[in-house]
This record gives sequence, structure tokens and C-alpha cells, in this order.
Amino acid sequence: MSVTVPKSAGVITTAVPSRLDRLPWSRWHWTVVIGLGTVWILDGLEVTVVGNIAGRLSEDGSGLPITSAQVTGIAAALYVAGACSGALFFGHMTDRFGRKKLFMVTLAVYLAATALTAVSFSSWWFFLFRFLTGFGIGGEYAAINSAIDELIPSKYRGRVDIVINGSFWLGAIGGSLLSIVALNTDLFAANVGWRLTFALGVVLGLVILLVRRNVPESPRWLLIHGKEQEAERLVRDVEEQVETEQGRPLPAAGQEMTIHQRGSVGFGTIARTVFSRYRRRAVLGFSLFIGQAFLYNAITFGFGAILTTFYDVPTSDTGYYFAVIAAGNFLGPLLLGKLFDTVGRKIMISSTYLLSGVLLFGTAWLFDRGSLDAVTLTVCWCVVLFFASAGASSAYLTVSEVFPMETRAMAIAFFYALGTAAGGISGPLIFAQLTESGVVADTVLAFQIGAGLMCAAGLVAAFLAVRAERRSLEDIAQPLSATAAAN
Repeated sequence: MSVTVPKSAGVITTAVPSRLDRLPWSRWHWTVVIGLGTVWILDGLEVTVVGNIAGRLSEDGSGLPITSAQVTGIAAALYVAGACSGALFFGHMTDRFGRKKLFMVTLAVYLAATALTAVSFSSWWFFLFRFLTGFGIGGEYAAINSAIDELIPSKYRGRVDIVINGSFWLGAIGGSLLSIVALNTDLFAANVGWRLTFALGVVLGLVILLVRRNVPESPRWLLIHGKEQEAERLVRDVEEQVETEQGRPLPAAGQEMTIHQRGSVGFGTIARTVFSRYRRRAVLGFSLFIGQAFLYNAITFGFGAILTTFYDVPTSDTGYYFAVIAAGNFLGPLLLGKLFDTVGRKIMISSTYLLSGVLLFGTAWLFDRGSLDAVTLTVCWCVVLFFASAGASSAYLTVSEVFPMETRAMAIAFFYALGTAAGGISGPLIFAQLTESGVVADTVLAFQIGAGLMCAAGLVAAFLAVRAERRSLEDIAQPLSATAAAN
């Protein structure tokens, strides 16, 4: 069994990355997935609940002096702005202080902000804690994606990352069904039911917090930050668990690598690495995030408003429709995820983006002709988002695996924040105005913008996507510390 060997002060030779990559799937990996991946369910619950309760919050007796457009527009944009800010702030902290410390802190921020949203008594209070809830969720994206990719074997990394990011829609299904119950005034008063939806988010978050305590720090991060003994002990323990579970010895580890241990990486180094050394990959990441962010933030926050505005669907019933498209969104990553590891990243990323964009153009055309009702529009969206969801999940996978380890969390944070700020903040604001007008042509335009951006991102991926399937992270992007050692 390979061990980490010091060569000189601050320079080590190690096979830890290849030892992690050659592990078969085990119960330990399920612990990682459950402890880290389930937070996306909370994000889906949050976003969907707010979209579905917008109509109720604007009604008399809700306990809040707020309009539906403010909920789907201002509050949605503030949530996304908070997520962008949290991603950047916690992304830097994650690369500096480690994955585990930060994925505990970010979940705590989310829990506190969600609990305080539940007791909102004024619109400004609601806006403030929607921002802070997003702040915690944004930090989760940076800390969690970096940890998952560094702990999951390369053979499974694509499908696991795709499905985990797609699990957002399990939360969306729960949020849709929960809103149906919470908005039923026969069960809960108008100023109580919507508060209970946020309270449930707190309960689920506490359960995840308990599970997450058992998830270890990334051995890759430990190696680079001078904690090779802890990394060696952690990997050895996992190997022993897996050998006991499998009943046979593990195969020999692959190639060793020599790294120069270092502390945190400055913003200047990160910027030079991402925008100079990996310029084409930066264009790819930015394109993928803008396309999916505009489409998803717009439709997620605005779908309920479309149903009530154009098809007179009662506010209390919008959850049924959203549960259907949420199911399609989860089935996409679940059924297509394996293909990202077998058929390959380039083909799957480009095809899912292009196909969802073309289908959305078709949906816009049918909507403009008046050929759709509430049910058939929902079916169209379900098909569009089956492919779009897998594509959107691949955006997170892409930026978390194509940049060096020392910059990974910050790269995720940067592309998430920049792409989401462009599409996720402007998307809800524009979409709320277009759908609130009640003019068919306005909503058609919103559909077409989202479709155009998805198609554009798909074309970029066709030329620039990296063939990262079944390759180690260190092979896809050599660590800066390894480069320093070689020099």
C-alpha cells in the first residue's frame, strides 16, 4: 500500500489522490453523498415554496404587506444576490480553512436565516432574511461541490455530481406539495401556513447537520496544507473499511505525485490561473452558468405566476403543476447522469443544453399561438427541463473539476456568482415584470431569451467542453503546488 513520503520540508510525494480514485463504491461514499448532497433538497424546497406562496403572501390576512411581484421579483433577486455573495465569501474561506469547517458553518447560516424568515412581520424583514438564507446556500455550493468531487472516485464523479445537483428538484417536489397543504386555509390560517413551510426547512436542515458531522475533511486539501499525516490516516481508515466490506484487498494505487505544500492562495493567483492559464475553460464555465441561471431562476420563481395570470389556476393549486415539472427535472439527472461518465462530458453537456433550448423555443411558439392550457404547458416544461436539468447540473460539475485544486472552491464560487448574477438576478426581475403584465408576447419573449441563452451555451460546450470523464482531478488540472514542485 502506498504511503505519503516527505522529501524535504514542505515537499511530499503521495499517492493519496490515486488511492481515493481507485476505491470501489462503498457505504462510506453513501455517507458522503447523504451528508453533503442532501442540502440541495433544502435549496429546492426554499426556492419552490417562495414561488408557490407568492400569491398567498400578497393576500389580505397573510401578515405581510407585500405584493406577489415583490416576492417573485425583489425577494427572489435578493435571495440570488445573497447566494452570489455567500459563494464568493465562503468560497475563499473554503480554500483557506478547509471544506469541512465551511460546510458546517454555511449550513448553520442557512438554518438561522430560514428560522428568522418564518417569523417575518414586515416586508423589509422578509427581504433581509431571504438575502441571508441565500448567503448560506451560496456558501454551500462552493464548499459542497469541492468536497464531493475530491472525495468521490473518478469513475463515478460525473454521475454522482449530476444527480446530487439534480436533487434540488426533490426539494422542489416537496416544496410544491408542502405549499398545497400549507396554503389550505381549512387547515391553517392565512398568516400561519406559509410560516410552517420555512419551519420545516429548519427541521430538515438540523437532520442534515447531524449526518454531516461524520463527513471528513478532503484528504487532497489536507495534503496541500501541510497535514499529510491526517490525510494518510483518513485514507487508510477508508481503505480498511472498504476492504472489510468487499472481502478482498484493494488493487494497487496508481501514479504518485510530488507536491509543494502551501497555505492559502491569493486572489491574484486565482485570477491568473483561471483567466490566463485556463482561459477557454473560463469562457465555458461562464457560458454554462449564464444559460442555466437565467432559465432556472426565471421559471422557478415565476411559474406559479404564469399559471394564475394566464390560466386562472387558483394559488392553492399551483403546487400540483410545479410538482410535475420538478419530477421531470429530477428524472433528467437521474436517468442521464451515468452517460456523462460513459458517453462523455462534451457530447452530453452540449446536447442537453441545445436540446432543451430548441424545445423551449417550440414551447414559446405554442404558447404564442394559444395552443397550450395549464396542463399542456406543464407537460412542455416537464420535457424541456428533463434535459435542461441534467445540463444545468453539469455546469456545477464542470467548474468544480476543470481548475486546479487550490482554486477549486473559489472557482466554483466565482462562476456561480458571476453567472447567477447575470442570469439569476436579472432573470427573476425581468420575468416578474413580463409575466405580471398579462401580455402573451411578453411571456413569449421571456421564454425565447432563456432558450437562446441555453442554445448559445450548448454551442460553446460543443467546442470548449473538457473530456474529463473517468480522469483524476489532478490529470484534468494539475495542482498549482505540483507545478511549483516541478519548477
